[in-house]
Amino acid sequence: MTATDLLLRPATPADVPAIAAVQLAARAAAPMPACIHPPDGVRAHLAARFGTAENWVAEAGGRVVGYARFTRTWLNDLYVDPDHQGCGVGGALLDLVKARHPAGFSLWVFEQNLPARAFYAARGLAEREHTDGSGNEERTPDLRMEWTPRSVGGSS
Repeated sequence: MTATDLLLRPATPADVPAIAAVQLAARAAAPMPACIHPPDGVRAHLAARFGTAENWVAEAGGRVVGYARFTRTWLNDLYVDPDHQGCGVGGALLDLVKARHPAGFSLWVFEQNLPARAFYAARGLAEREHTDGSGNEERTPDLRMEWTPRSVGGSS
């Protein structure tokens, strides 16, 4: 896959099943806690919150291979299908979030997810707050990362 094969577009409610499938596959392949919700619960959660944030998908070959869900101040989700990781999908989605919210944003990542932490750090996000996980559903230590245009390496 090349960058020209990738299409970023606003998601529609019809994309929710594909978005949920990407999230479930990516979580299962990542060094992070297992999803505590069944697949139907993940789909219902994403569908219920669809209008509360911007939802964008990355398509390759007409198939959803990644997505980002974000508000003005938070990147809630950024997941890439495991078969398409390392191909620029995540970077393209993160660049889109930066372009749409140039004043900056934060996100939460599990402490144990070292590949995600390295991905975000390499793209200018800084670790700002570590927690013991008592505030998340998985009860697993996590950390807040932040991107601002003033961050070292924070520009796109």
